[in-house]
Amino acid sequence: MGTMPYAEPIAETMRIVGHEPETVEETGVPLKLLEDLALKMLYVSGELTLMELSRRMGLAYSVIEEVFEHLRKTQLIEVTGMSTGIHRITTTSKGQSEAHNTMLRDMYTGPAPVPLSVYLEVIRLQSVKDVAVHRDDLRKAYESLVISDQLLDQLGAALVSGESIMLYGPSGTGKTLVAEILPRIYKDSVWIPHAIEIMGQVISVFNPLVHRSREEVMPTRCDRRWVLCRRPRVMVGGELVMGMLDLQFNSGFYIAPLQMRANNGILIVDDFGRQRITPAELLNRWIVPMDRRVDFLTLAGGNKFKVPFDLIVAFSTNLNPTSLADEAFLRRIQTKVELTYVTEEQFHEICRRVCTQSGLVYEASVVDGFIELLAELRQPLRACFPRDIIQHIRWKATYDGIQPQLTLNAVRDACGSYFLAPNSDMKSA
Repeated sequence: MGTMPYAEPIAETMRIVGHEPETVEETGVPLKLLEDLALKMLYVSGELTLMELSRRMGLAYSVIEEVFEHLRKTQLIEVTGMSTGIHRITTTSKGQSEAHNTMLRDMYTGPAPVPLSVYLEVIRLQSVKDVAVHRDDLRKAYESLVISDQLLDQLGAALVSGESIMLYGPSGTGKTLVAEILPRIYKDSVWIPHAIEIMGQVISVFNPLVHRSREEVMPTRCDRRWVLCRRPRVMVGGELVMGMLDLQFNSGFYIAPLQMRANNGILIVDDFGRQRITPAELLNRWIVPMDRRVDFLTLAGGNKFKVPFDLIVAFSTNLNPTSLADEAFLRRIQTKVELTYVTEEQFHEICRRVCTQSGLVYEASVVDGFIELLAELRQPLRACFPRDIIQHIRWKATYDGIQPQLTLNAVRDACGSYFLAPNSDMKSA
């Protein structure tokens, strides 16, 4: 994978990210911000060499030397010695006081930020609208699932558009899994900044829980304030609240909202309609960004600024879409894909694959009996049933201390535990 060539968006952004700034001016952020950041790092660490400070701030040694000279001139730091010819420094008592006061209002101690203007340009060059997606890409990404060519083609066209998608249909039909696989189609990489600077404020963007770094193919001598990553995949479900869609002020600096972290990638809203905020609140917040592909964020002082809304929002729901959003919003979701129950042939194939994965022998006659049993229980053929029932069979076999086998009796016992008893007449206590 290390020899994998850069895809086109990466090649275009290399003129911006492909070299380190050599001076403070070239970083594009205020000297005072870099001085404060260096002081905070020294305050926390106690003592660092200029090379260590360079690595932690993600800046060239020449930039750190420039910052060092300013801090020493104002008597905020002092040299404690040399390490292989490089200054080792710490804060003076005056510097400690300054760093302490700075930490009280801003505790950010990550790599130096990049200017908002540069971030806007890089996001534009890496747009999801410019990614080439072909049928073979879809087939390879979804080879582990049993889905129709028609569904693959719908998903492929939606990804080419770069517009939002709604996956809807009954529960257990695989909507969440289909949504989770969508980002695998992208073969290229994008640059994500550790943080950005706007009006002297820092906004943290990179999150290792969301952004999958591709350090193995990072070019040398690039701007270390950026991380080369796979296109983002951000997923949120019932825990979504309105505050997650706006800047979060934390310890004196800001944390980017979900949609900003998902820029150049995909944001999955799972179980849409079951969030802690109402669908109307969510849709009103995003109706303009989804239409104009621009979002507006607000700093604590009331200053507003514009950021790209360059992402595909994939909504997944088992509720009726018309009950969740009005016509104006649904119109902005260009692709609506219905996932419904599987055919008997597909059900057999899913069972065969699950058996292979679980170490069971697939028996077509048993699966035929499984289908008949579901009909007796008045259950449709949901794609999730083979996985769930075979899992129950394995649990019971482990409990009994025997090898799990796909038999009709085992299927019947598993269904007895999995489904509610038909016509049950439970009385409230």
